[in-house]
Parts: sequence; C-alpha cells; structure tokens
Amino acid sequence: MPESWVNSAERIGSDLHLALAGTGSRRAALGQALREAIQDGRLAAGVRLPPYRSLAVDLGIARNTVADAYAELVAEGWLTARQGSGTRVAERAAPVKRPRVPKKAPTAGSGVPLHNLLQGTPDASSFPRNAWSASTRRALTHAPHDAFGPGDPQGRIELRTALTDYLARVRGVRTTPERIVICAGFSDALRLLFGGGVLRGSLAVEAYGLAFHRALLATGGVRTVPLGLDDHGTRTEELAGHRGVRSVLLTPAHQFPIGGPLSPARRNVAVDWARARGGAVIEDDYDGEFRYDREPVGAVQALDPDHVLYLGSTSKSISPALRLGWMVLPERLVDPVLATKGQRERWTSVVDQLTFADLITSGAYDRHIRQMRQRYRDRRNRLVAALTEHTPHIEVTGIAAGLHAVLRLPPGTEASTLKAAAWRGLALDGLADYRHPAATTPPLDGLVVGYATPPDHAYAAAIEALCQILPPTTT
Repeated sequence: MPESWVNSAERIGSDLHLALAGTGSRRAALGQALREAIQDGRLAAGVRLPPYRSLAVDLGIARNTVADAYAELVAEGWLTARQGSGTRVAERAAPVKRPRVPKKAPTAGSGVPLHNLLQGTPDASSFPRNAWSASTRRALTHAPHDAFGPGDPQGRIELRTALTDYLARVRGVRTTPERIVICAGFSDALRLLFGGGVLRGSLAVEAYGLAFHRALLATGGVRTVPLGLDDHGTRTEELAGHRGVRSVLLTPAHQFPIGGPLSPARRNVAVDWARARGGAVIEDDYDGEFRYDREPVGAVQALDPDHVLYLGSTSKSISPALRLGWMVLPERLVDPVLATKGQRERWTSVVDQLTFADLITSGAYDRHIRQMRQRYRDRRNRLVAALTEHTPHIEVTGIAAGLHAVLRLPPGTEASTLKAAAWRGLALDGLADYRHPAATTPPLDGLVVGYATPPDHAYAAAIEALCQILPPTTT
C-alpha cells in the first residue's frame, strides 16, 4: 500500500495524508511517515494521535504494527505516551524550519510597481463587508426553496425587480423585470450579444476604448469600426457613412477613457440612426453613478428602449470580483440572448444575486454609493490640487465623473513619460494603449491615472511620484 488518508475523528478533526513508501516493513514505513509529518509541521506538538485500532483500520495494516511504530517513536522522543492521555506528539519535537524564500521588495526600476495608478478597479479595501454580510443573511433567510434549484438563466426575479426600480430612479432607465437579463459582467454581455449571433454585422466603437473589448470581439469574428472623438464626445454622425455597421458601442455618460459626456444632439443622432438602420445602440454605463460636479447624466436608453441596450455591472461600484452584471434589452432580444446563454453553467451565483437584490432594496447600496462618491471625489480633488501646485502646465480632463483622470501631455512625450514612470515603480497607462488601430482621429499624448486603486495609506506617495515623472513646461 503506497499511501493512505487517515480520517480518525478522535485525532484532530481533519485529515492527515500519510505516505507509506517502499515495499519493506509496514512498521518502518509508518514510523518514517509520522516523523515526516512531525518534521514538516502537519502534526504539531501536543496533537493527540489516533488509537492503535483506529489508525490500523484507516491504513489497512495490523494493530500490532501501529503499536510497534508508536513505541519506537516514543523511545526516540518524537512521541509521548501516558495512561489516560493517549499518544501525543512530544512538545520538543518541533518541526524543521524550512528556509523562507524572501519576497522581492518593490523598488524603483525593479519591474515591481511601488505605486499603482492603473485605472479599472475600485479601492479593494472599500468593499462593504458588513452590509454585504447582513444582506446575505437576510437573503438566505427569506429565499424561497426554488432559489436553490436548477434556476432561471435570465436571473433571479428578486434582483431583476430591484434593478428595475433602482435603474429607473438613479439612471432614468425605462424597463421591466422581463427585459432584464443577469450576466457575469460587461465582457460576458458582449460575448452573449455577439458570440451567439444575437447582433450581426460590424460594430462601430469609439476611437479610444478598451483594447481588451476589441480583442474579445475580434476573436468572435466581429469587425470594429472606429468613430472620431472631439469635445462633444463621439462623432455619431459618422455612423451614416458606414454601410456594414448594424450596431454601435458607446460610453455616453463618461467617455472611456478620454472623459466627458456625449452631447444631447449626438445622442439623438445615434438613436435616430439605430431606428432607421434597424440596428442597436449598446450603452456601456460603466461608472454613471460616480458623477461629482453636477447631476448625473441620464441613460440614452430612456430615449428609445426598443433600440438601445443598456449594460451595467458592479465592477466599479462594488467589486469586479463579484462578476455580476445586467443587460436591459429590447423585448425582441431577450429570448435570443437567453438561447445563447443556455440552461446551465453561464450564470452568476444565485446567492450573490439575492444578496445584491437585498443590498438595493434595503438602501445599503445607495449608502455605499454615496460614501464612495465622496471618497473618490476627495481623491480626485487631492490629485488635481497636487498637479495644480507642482505641474500647472499639465491639463487634467475627464474629472467630472468616474474613477480616473486623463493628463494631457505635450506632443511626443507620452512614451518617455511612461518609461520614467516604470523606472520609478509607478504603474499607469498611456492613451496610446486605448487608441483603435484604424482610428483617423489625431493621436493624443496623455496618461490615464486611476485614482481609486491605491489604498489610503499609499495614495499621497503615489501622487508625489506621479508629479515627479511628468514632463516640465516647454515654454
């Protein structure tokens, strides 16, 4: 018998893996296995070993073999045996200390960032643990039995109902629970819409956006066509000139990553184009709840719920780890999306859905958003104040909303600035990483600075490092 698992409840309440190596004496093999378990710490000092009979049954060997092995280890000082106390690991049988591999400390120029100003994630320490735990307890207490059955690929009705009320109140979205499909986030929504042929034809996108999304679409055989950008947002009037395009993906509340809302006129142009073409506007409302300087910009979806698909998630508001998102769809697209989603597997956890529904209906989600809005506003203000003081020649844009800012750089300086940032251990992105390869919009030099990511204790140092790598004035 080469090895076995010991499951004796009388021992320590958990399993112990013993490897009885070799083809020789079972007593010798057991003795060696116990020595190794003590040496590497799996059997700690003072732990009571199972009785002879129990261990013999677990290992499939004779009782006398176990007794002899125990006696040998007692004689060697590995174990102690006392009447009424059983056989235990000796207190002096300390495990061998294994050499620790030192962690590589982050240092400037080492490739390990000292400061993280990458965009895309909220402050991980701000996850509402207490509120989430309380909502989980309430959700599990009140959940019907069918919540833990095969389930509904459209998502739990509790969450779809809660989202219907919440999105109408906060974002002006017009929908019903029957037109909402729960998914695992924005990327999952794109896969469902284009991977199963729900939406066909080429897709117009903004000249600047996430390369990851373009790559995901390209993998599915979807051609993306860039639209230009200016101070009024995406140039939606260019849609009319692209005959093969049947849908357009926009970030109208806060263009990603440049910043700024889509103007009302261009919103109407996009909706009118979708009606005339029989196409669709896909609205990515990735951070619409985090607007700081004025009232939130409402959703484009309210202009025409039959031609605008509204997509949202908890990735910015709570955490990307939840993998929880939603699609508000025209009625005609609900069944095709569900057919693509299938009856199994591609679902978000029912417990998370029920918990989030309770978080919304209890008011805890609103409280969390208000708290985080103030927190991120303060961080944004600290960033802007530091830049104004130390590098007043650098223009900061896109700061009316969201979790990142764009720092406009003098032409031709982006690459060298990023190189200086890497040398100082500062992680951040340049605008070039977001530009569509086929974009005709003149390239912009700039940095995309995520001010939500660093923990509070590291934020001041990150801002200081940022100011130090910015190019000087060119006067």
